[in-house]
Amino acid sequence: MATTTPGVNELESRIGGFTVRGRAHSLSAWFVLALRLMMGYAFAYSGITKLTGEFAAGGYLANVAATNGNPLAGVFAWMGSTPWFVEFANIAVPWGETLIGLGLLVGAAVRLAAFFGALMMVMFYFGNWEIAHGLINGDFAYMLVFLAVAAFGAGRILGLDQYIEAYEINGQTLVERYPVLEYVLG
Repeated sequence: MATTTPGVNELESRIGGFTVRGRAHSLSAWFVLALRLMMGYAFAYSGITKLTGEFAAGGYLANVAATNGNPLAGVFAWMGSTPWFVEFANIAVPWGETLIGLGLLVGAAVRLAAFFGALMMVMFYFGNWEIAHGLINGDFAYMLVFLAVAAFGAGRILGLDQYIEAYEINGQTLVERYPVLEYVLG
């Protein structure tokens, strides 16, 4: 049974003079964990299958964005016709997906993994450009899931980030000693 405690699970954010407030249900942690594990599995599986099979980004980059009025068609055409970039993508995509997935699965460097996962989803969104059914598609939704996983600090929920953040060096936690890690861990 879910319980609520005053002051617990309250959310508030201010941006540009606007304030939003809300209260998360106590079961929210389970859903955030489920999102982290789902995206971790999906990306790890996708990356490992690319690493163990044949993967070549050149044809995708050169041809995928040439239809449907893609606003980044020229960028994708350049990426697909630039040999060094194709070689970079041939390494970065499978290894990136694998490492992002593993980071999410074990809950380590989750904000960093989620940032790069969201970045990849933005590129897939434009690469797979299709607006016949509107601007929102699965790639866009996955980008938002990655951002939610980062925002809610999902690595602290049954993940290694909670232990990494608490690790002490000379009486200071790692995050106190290196505050920039708050943007990487969590």
